[in-house]
Amino acid sequence: MLAARLFCRRMPFVAAIVLTGAAAHAQSNIPQRLTDKELWQLNSSMSEPNGYFRSDNLLSNETGFQAVIPSLRERIKPGGVYMGVGPEQNFTYIVALQPKIAFIVDIRRGNMLEHLMYKALIETSSDRAEFLSKLFSRPRPAGLDSNSTAPQLFAAYENVASDSTLYHKNLAALRRQLTDGHGFALDDSDSNGIAYVYYAFFEQGPHLTYNYPNGNYGGGFGRGMPDYATLQQATDTLGKNWAFLATEANFRWLKDFESKNLLVPVVGDFGGPKAVRAVGQYLKDHHAMVSAIYTSNVEQYLFQSDGAWSRYYKNVETLPLDSTSTFIRSIGGFRGYYSPNGASARYGGRLASVTSSVRALLKAFDAGSIMSYGDVIAMSR
Repeated sequence: MLAARLFCRRMPFVAAIVLTGAAAHAQSNIPQRLTDKELWQLNSSMSEPNGYFRSDNLLSNETGFQAVIPSLRERIKPGGVYMGVGPEQNFTYIVALQPKIAFIVDIRRGNMLEHLMYKALIETSSDRAEFLSKLFSRPRPAGLDSNSTAPQLFAAYENVASDSTLYHKNLAALRRQLTDGHGFALDDSDSNGIAYVYYAFFEQGPHLTYNYPNGNYGGGFGRGMPDYATLQQATDTLGKNWAFLATEANFRWLKDFESKNLLVPVVGDFGGPKAVRAVGQYLKDHHAMVSAIYTSNVEQYLFQSDGAWSRYYKNVETLPLDSTSTFIRSIGGFRGYYSPNGASARYGGRLASVTSSVRALLKAFDAGSIMSYGDVIAMSR
């Protein structure tokens, strides 16, 4: 009865979202670009203290994450707002969905620093081949150009050794890009954190995997993880590669997006008191709607922590949403899931990502129908 009464009280709020969503989306006044000061202010004002996760998570481990992109593009129009978690897989979703602005909210400050590293490298690279040269600290192989495919790019770098001199030169340059070029106030701890992340790419190159630096994390947790090269050559179920390094056009779109300071990395717990709600308030102030929320499998961990999942969905309820707002999640690590309509079919060696309507899930949450991660997966397709 209590759940029913709560649902009834919140129904006008949900109806308002549905009725006003399209109009608010059309009136969005998100800036065409953010100044360096505005970007850093958003990061500083929205972020929570650094939190804990059991791995460094420098790289995605979801080879099936592209499977949902075609359906997302049918549902979501360009020009909305993207929210995500984690490292580079967000770039591929962002390029595919072409939002007006993106917020990456992750509990680890290290993830924010990794995105700053990426920002500096992407901005200062003329093309994909130069970006990979800087990312892996390897001299650029001859013969690569704007028409090179992702397999050709990674095959070329496979045969080039990393260069410690290039690593130190590039590290100094990317730090200058962030501090002198953008004026970001990085302290010694942040500077060292960027160096740690960058060293992983120097040391492992195209073979960097999620389980860096401890091999098979957690007594076998990391076995079978895809490496960087594999993830950038993954495809959707029809064989199309949407990765941000798949084509020169994809990379250039992302470079323009980063150069306009439209990717905002934020340190925050999904179930925390500040970050998600602060993003929501900024978007309301600018009459913008959230189009996509990529959660990876963070919800699974929230259900393992007392009440964190409930706080998270209450946070999401403060976001400006419309009928097209969509959750994107990975169910690869979840045992005992229930997933109708074939979403549980294996793809690319690991389970494909799935989606669900944000509005529908929040409606179920308010009605008391969401009590476990299995309930969340049951609403996913």
